[in-house]
Amino acid sequence: MTFELTILGSSSAIPTSEKYPTAHVLNVHERFYLIDCGEGTQIRLRQYKFSFDRIRHIFISHLHGDHFLGLPGLISTRNLLGIQSDLHLYAHSELKTLLQPILDHMKGELGFKIVFHPLNFRASEKIYSDTVVEVISFPLKHSIPCCGFLFREKPKLPNLIREKIDRYQIPIRELQGIKEGGDFTDQNGMVIPHHELTIPPPPPRTYAFCSDTAYHEPVVELIRNADLLFHESTFLSELEEWAGKTFHSTAAQAAAIARNAGVRKLVIGHFSTRYKNEDPFLQEARAIFPETETAYDGARFAIHPVTSH
Repeated sequence: MTFELTILGSSSAIPTSEKYPTAHVLNVHERFYLIDCGEGTQIRLRQYKFSFDRIRHIFISHLHGDHFLGLPGLISTRNLLGIQSDLHLYAHSELKTLLQPILDHMKGELGFKIVFHPLNFRASEKIYSDTVVEVISFPLKHSIPCCGFLFREKPKLPNLIREKIDRYQIPIRELQGIKEGGDFTDQNGMVIPHHELTIPPPPPRTYAFCSDTAYHEPVVELIRNADLLFHESTFLSELEEWAGKTFHSTAAQAAAIARNAGVRKLVIGHFSTRYKNEDPFLQEARAIFPETETAYDGARFAIHPVTSH
């Protein structure tokens, strides 16, 4: 089943001709979750063939413009397309106040409901759950209230061992009960235990999103063993002091968080436009955490199941 991240925008506050501000789409079993919504998000959604109707949950880390100013256009286009499904926004409570004047002046009546879900910036909290994924928000260290997000796949049921099912001639009507933990009793009264008929499923996959933030050690335990971590890397270490003053991170600091948390793969992005080449970011991060890649608009990162971390 699909668990894949697509980078829609990889720039920091200022867009360029090649890079838009922050926006990610996470595909979990063909359900699509938008994380941040900088300017140009709807253009990238079209470019990379994402259906607007399937974007129904949007998670906004904080209210700096490069992380949410794409929302008015996206909402307007959604309305013009005649989409009627509710749109859920998980963000600072002030987002509703900021959006309302724009919504009041949109052409025509809004054909769908916008549901606002205020974030908790003081502690981690489960903010969303459906049949395939749950989402945890957690505080980051930025100049204004800011949250990271952890997307955790729901555990799957064990897999049946086909050879055992055939050997014991187990009826189809019994299979779901066995997957859910039941034993099987044959017509002679012999009990075949659940563990002999199944193999454990792969562990649930996780994606952690950390942008924008200064180096913040408390996130390590919250994202421990994540399969994929996106962590902002606005600056190189030569500007570490400036990074701290502006509440951003360097590539080395992002790599240290990834190493300390024991994640499988790190993606760095949100690069300052003062840098014209991202290679030094990759070199700096890989010196600390080799399993690092750089984000660019259109990049896709598939998270494949593993037997264990």
